[in-house]
Amino acid sequence: MKATVIATFFGVFLICTYASKEATKKMKKAKLYVPQIDCDVKAGKIINPEFIAKCPPGCQDVKYRVYGTDIYASFSSVCNAAIHSGIIDNTGGKILVQKVAGHSGYRGTFSNGVRSLSLPRWRESFLVSEGKPRKGVTYPSTLEYSSSKNTAVKSEPKKKEQDLKAMKSADTANAAEKTSGQGDTVHNKYQTSPVPPPATQVATTTPTTTTTTMDPSTTTPKPTTTPAPTRTTTVAAAAKTRPGPHRVRDIGSNSVHPAYSSVVAAASRQVQAAQGRGQNTAFRGTSTSASNRNFLRSSTGIQHQDPVAAFQRAASSPAHLAMETDSWKTGLSLFDTGFGSKEELNPKPLESVSQGNPNCKVDLSFLMDGSWSIGKRRFQLQKQFLSNMARALGISSAGPLMGIVQYGDDPSTEFNLKTYTNSKDLRNAIEKIPQKGGLSNVGKALSFVNKNFFLDANGNRGGAPNVVVVMVDGWPTDHVEEASRLARESGINIFFVTIEAAAASEKQNIIEPNFVDKAVCRTNGFYSINVPSWFSLHKVVQPLVKRVCDTERLVCSKTCLNSADIGFVIDGSSSVGTSNFRTVLQFVANISKEFEISDTDTRVGAVQYTYEQRLEFSFDKYSTKQDVLSAIKRISYWSGGTSTGAAISYASEQLFSKSKPNKRKIMILITDGRSYDDVSIPAMAAHQNGIIAYSIGVAWAAQDELEAIATGPDKEHSFFVDEFDNLHRFVHQLIQNICTEFNSQPRN
Repeated sequence: MKATVIATFFGVFLICTYASKEATKKMKKAKLYVPQIDCDVKAGKIINPEFIAKCPPGCQDVKYRVYGTDIYASFSSVCNAAIHSGIIDNTGGKILVQKVAGHSGYRGTFSNGVRSLSLPRWRESFLVSEGKPRKGVTYPSTLEYSSSKNTAVKSEPKKKEQDLKAMKSADTANAAEKTSGQGDTVHNKYQTSPVPPPATQVATTTPTTTTTTMDPSTTTPKPTTTPAPTRTTTVAAAAKTRPGPHRVRDIGSNSVHPAYSSVVAAASRQVQAAQGRGQNTAFRGTSTSASNRNFLRSSTGIQHQDPVAAFQRAASSPAHLAMETDSWKTGLSLFDTGFGSKEELNPKPLESVSQGNPNCKVDLSFLMDGSWSIGKRRFQLQKQFLSNMARALGISSAGPLMGIVQYGDDPSTEFNLKTYTNSKDLRNAIEKIPQKGGLSNVGKALSFVNKNFFLDANGNRGGAPNVVVVMVDGWPTDHVEEASRLARESGINIFFVTIEAAAASEKQNIIEPNFVDKAVCRTNGFYSINVPSWFSLHKVVQPLVKRVCDTERLVCSKTCLNSADIGFVIDGSSSVGTSNFRTVLQFVANISKEFEISDTDTRVGAVQYTYEQRLEFSFDKYSTKQDVLSAIKRISYWSGGTSTGAAISYASEQLFSKSKPNKRKIMILITDGRSYDDVSIPAMAAHQNGIIAYSIGVAWAAQDELEAIATGPDKEHSFFVDEFDNLHRFVHQLIQNICTEFNSQPRN
């Protein structure tokens, strides 16, 4: 009887529990109201950083522009981006939208009936996915729209990001504590948060090794809170091992295991006999060097040589045996490095140039090679070089700023531009950087820097040229050409410092031949330095400082968006009409707002014409984007005839004659009819004076005149639209053509 009662009670309990869960699910579904958006709504107009929305049917229209593939620029149509990515079709549906950071090199593709367009860069991006809520995320039932053209971003996501940074910093600190007693073991994982503050940097870096004694009991490095002086640290770290003939340059501890004591004793006698004969032997040219380098490039799992194997190989060669044992027993010597004097091994610190030199106001990122192929001692030499660069540059908020990204398998920011604003603090931070390990994925590192490093939040100053110096041991283990192209198009000046380049027997292992010329800003030799040995790296400090500070030669700072004088020649004839004239002015404003406008970047001027011509404003009249847009809005409609040829001549003489020599002269002419005068001769004269002419015809414009006005090839510089309301369709195409033409210039 009791069993029956209990079973009955338990059954009722299960039924009630199930009913309760079902009721809760229904309540949750009822609470989640999905707001509907229009087809033309751009992601940048919605303030919410993450939201679910419903797209109506019928959004697959060419006028709702999409920019990018997989990751979209924020001024793309949200619904058309969802169709392009295959999340929904033209019948509409729910989508999940997540805002992400600005992006460079949006790739255009045709997918699911929607043509997305490419774009050099934009300030914000977004991702679209199936409209299912993510666990733990609360979605708004009403979307917030920005009232202005600029996208507003709430502060709450920043707080989350800061919390995430704190968590990552804490995790890294714990990892540092765990590894503090593991000898020369380096971190396999490294923090990926953008840039911790200076206090966090100290807490999360690996301890400095301060002992080089041969006693086995003292070989474990001990953490110290006070870093050793730069010169002492370099020699101490280098003293752990010898370079030897191997690409895997460090064979572990300096202490000698008791099992090898007899071998060491014999080798010591060999050393004394050999030192008089071979002190200047060049080790890196041997076949052993090539084989070890190739082995390491293909497999990064082996970090150190096996001591037993090393001594077995040495048994057949007394000289080799002598070199092996000398390194383990006595540390760094002139015999190990191939130097002729102690002065070359331990160069004097370079004197700093004047602090805050305004003639060297550059934003500088060093890509530091942290791969296993470099070895620990040469990694220390690389840090010494970067420290010398910081000293020589004279880091200051009024002069050069410097950050460092270390790369291996994956890149990570050690510190950004605003972390340190003086050389002393920067040099101390460089000394504490631990080695990442892994491959030499330079292409991935360049892509990372392009997307993540030169941001306002990281201290990018806008007016200062962006410079990247890539340090490469040997050669990269991935492709660099495409990542470099996108970085250059974003205005980044790429320098390469290659150390110990591939020998003739190693060149077949290089993934991308001529990788330096494919990557650097220009192939004229100014942007590349080849150093034969890590031990002579200090010699290129001053030459490199001079190059990165020569802002007049940093030509990749000029992009298609910041290096032109753009003159609009606007038809104000009677056939246009007041309403259509305002549409033309909006078209002019939409083009102008995509450029970086200032007195040193892109400048804008305008001419209106009928039978006569009028200079609305010159290139030097306005130096901000807002002032230019306001001036365009104030242009009053003139009305009259159509003398397009005379207008071209007038613009050449009154507008483009005042253009700066280092600016590309671009004329954009808009007309709605056939000219009363000849256009071919004035257009030819303009072309000969270096003016790149684009012609946009509306309604009754003559195609032959449009082609005569335009710079060749005509199809890339001449456009026709049937009515004024469709002018907006050519905004992106025009900008894309301007950028394509700019980026196709030769790089020699």
